[in-house]
Amino acid sequence: MKENRTIFKRRIKQLKILFRSFLRHPKKTLLQVIELNEKDKENYTRLKYGINQLPTIDLLELLPGFNETISHYSFLEGTSLITDIALLKGMARSYAGCRYLEIGTWRGESLVNVAETAAQTISIDLSPAEMRKKKFSEAVIQNQGFFIKDSSNIQRIFHDSASFDFSSLNASFDLIFIDADHHYEAVKADTRNAYSVLNDDSSTIIWHDYAFSTERVRPEVLAGILDGLPAMEHSNLYHVSNTMCAILTRKKFQAKNISFPSTPNKMFTVKIQAQRL
Repeated sequence: MKENRTIFKRRIKQLKILFRSFLRHPKKTLLQVIELNEKDKENYTRLKYGINQLPTIDLLELLPGFNETISHYSFLEGTSLITDIALLKGMARSYAGCRYLEIGTWRGESLVNVAETAAQTISIDLSPAEMRKKKFSEAVIQNQGFFIKDSSNIQRIFHDSASFDFSSLNASFDLIFIDADHHYEAVKADTRNAYSVLNDDSSTIIWHDYAFSTERVRPEVLAGILDGLPAMEHSNLYHVSNTMCAILTRKKFQAKNISFPSTPNKMFTVKIQAQRL
C-alpha cells in the first residue's frame, strides 16, 4: 500500500512537470515537450524517476574511523578532490585482496593511491591514438598517466571504454571507479559495462563527477547512472557526503537529500607537504 502511494505521488509530480513544460512551450506536441525535457537531464530524471538527486550518506557512516594518507596529488585542473581519492582508498581497504577496476585514469592520482591498498589494479583509458582522434591536445596526451610508476599490481589497458569488450577481462571486481567521459551516453555505457563485471553483492561502483561540487548535482551524470543500472539497484544508490562521488552499495544507510549550503557536521585535518619533481 505504501509503495502504491509512493508511485502515485511520483506520477503526480511527473504530470506537474509536464504541465509546466506545456505552459512554457504551448505550441509543442507532447512528444516534443518530452524531448525538450530529455535535453534537460534534471527534468528528465524528475519525469522518469521522480528525483533530481541521490540521497546523501555521511562519509563517516560509510567509512567509520576515516583516516587516509594521499600521495601523488597535483592540485591541478581535472584532479579529484582529496576526499574523493581517500574514499576510494578507504573502500579498497575494506575488501580483503581487493580487485579494483578504474575506467578513465587521466594523470593516475587515484590509481596510484588505490594501488597501495588493492591486490589487483586495472585501468582502462584512451590510447594516445584515440585521444588524438578525439582532438585532445598533445599537452593533455603527455599528461596521461603522469603519476603511474611501474607496479606489479597495476595493469593498463589502452582502449576507449565505449567500444571495449569487458568480457575480455575474464575477471570480476570488488571496487570499480568510473571517471571517464561524463556525457550522458558515455556514463550510461560505462555504468552498464561496470555492472556486468561486479564480483558479487558486496561489490561497489563509485562514479566521479556525479556532482559539480560536494553539494551541486550534475544532472547529465545522474541520468546516465540511473539509465545504465537495472531499476532494482536504484534504491542502492547514494551520494557520499563531502565528495563529488556517487556510490552503488547494497549496505543500507540513513540518508537524506541535501541543499546548498549545507551546515558542516564534521571537521577534517589536513597535513600538506610537497616535493619538487
